[in-house]
Amino acid sequence: MVFIVLRIRGCCDQYCYLIARANKRARRWGKQIIAYLCPMQNTSILVTGGTGFIGSYLLRKLLKDGYTHIKATKRSTSKMDGVADIQEAIEWVDADILDVIALEDAMKDVRQVYHCAAMVSYDSRDHKIIRQVNVKGTENVVNAALAEKIDKLVYISSIAAIGRSEKHNHVTEKQKWIRKKGNTTYAISKHKAEMEVWRGIAEGLNAVIINPSIVLGSGIWQTGSTQMFYEVWKGLKFFPQGATGFVDVRDVVTLMIRMMESEVTGERFIANGENWSYQKLFTAMANTFQKPAPHIAFTPRIRSVAWRLEWLRSRLFSTQPMLTKETSAISLKAITYGNEKSIKTFHFQYRPLTKTIQETSEQLVESAKNGLKPMFLPL
Repeated sequence: MVFIVLRIRGCCDQYCYLIARANKRARRWGKQIIAYLCPMQNTSILVTGGTGFIGSYLLRKLLKDGYTHIKATKRSTSKMDGVADIQEAIEWVDADILDVIALEDAMKDVRQVYHCAAMVSYDSRDHKIIRQVNVKGTENVVNAALAEKIDKLVYISSIAAIGRSEKHNHVTEKQKWIRKKGNTTYAISKHKAEMEVWRGIAEGLNAVIINPSIVLGSGIWQTGSTQMFYEVWKGLKFFPQGATGFVDVRDVVTLMIRMMESEVTGERFIANGENWSYQKLFTAMANTFQKPAPHIAFTPRIRSVAWRLEWLRSRLFSTQPMLTKETSAISLKAITYGNEKSIKTFHFQYRPLTKTIQETSEQLVESAKNGLKPMFLPL
């Protein structure tokens, strides 16, 4: 315990994570010491969607930075695999963001809110629930934040919510939403969710929006963007012909905290490390795994057959499709995203994607030796 006190006195944000892993008595004393030495870290925080990919990394980063009064929402059915190592350090609240009363109760006495809870799916069977969770859920969060008069809200949106022009393939925060046939249900839901945040800002809410590109990092393998590493590791042969932006999950959560701690409000920021083609990304992964790189281009003709076969397979076996009509269409587009605003405003430096890929791939190889046990990148 003396060791912990001395290290905290020297640097709060580097060693408070030790408190989270200490025994209950040490943790209680440690929190009191942190509250005295680091008043900012004593702020009461709520993270919605704390068991998700970005949410779990955010919780780890908050703990590492010395925050001690952290609540996180989860559903009663949520799996805790992704937060097992920090579960005891967080105050968990069973509150679905579609449950207004539970959400308002969770937000009582909270000063800062990170809204991470969302649903990402391109399966046509999920269209209705996506609209409910992403749009209505965000509306509920904004309303609760206004009612409880919180100090600030950071909302995790997506590059999907930013408009794309057919004439310009480079996207910045200034791009306006364009209603068109090619917009996915997920993109529309995130755009409408952003509109709820902007509505809250107009009503006096102090809020800022972050729009991450495709977020990379270790976690629960075979889910989300992490599945790309898994598929390449298994020997994926196809690569999409398009290009897009990618960003390290640790950069996303670091930016979120900087946004919260700053005076910036009423703005949105793209979080994007680098713009790569999918071929370059998959090749880099394969090289790290020391496996042959995918070498068959995912052409429009192959796409038209592949998503239909995957649709049929998912219906026959009652599983989530790995490829849909929407995702196959997206993968053929070459779009780049600007990150100059976030770099300039927050004096931020993104991690090189090569480093992210190297670290994540190495963890997948290590995890495969233990039954694909979830692993997480060091902060």
